[in-house]
Amino acid sequence: MATVHLIEYEEASPEVRAVYDDIRATRQSDFINNFWKALAHSPEQLKRTWEAVKVVMAPGALGALTKELIYIAISAANSCDYCIHSHTASARAKGMSETQYAELLAVIAMAHQTNGLATAMKVPVDPEFLVGGEGRGSLT
Repeated sequence: MATVHLIEYEEASPEVRAVYDDIRATRQSDFINNFWKALAHSPEQLKRTWEAVKVVMAPGALGALTKELIYIAISAANSCDYCIHSHTASARAKGMSETQYAELLAVIAMAHQTNGLATAMKVPVDPEFLVGGEGRGSLT
């Protein structure tokens, strides 16, 4: 259950409506999800967060689907149910197949397992993996 009231478009301030309108235009959808409705209590934070999301999640050197897959993995690591669901839906809308999703979950699970083992044993980082180290951050 939310800890704040979700602000719908009809009750939003003009500043919030402007951000909602940009979200709708950018995503080519009338849907405003609950995350943005919760952030709308602070129009400044809503606008700042939306502007940052637009920049970071825009296709660049990494494609839009790759960015969504990364977002799912980080959301799983942070146990954010909302972000897991919203970015899984977004990844599916961007073409993620069920096979890709299954592989992603396997990678996430493996990373959790091996991260836990390496952390518990305090395994020292190999110099070859360090940028500026003997291996200059590359194994090739």
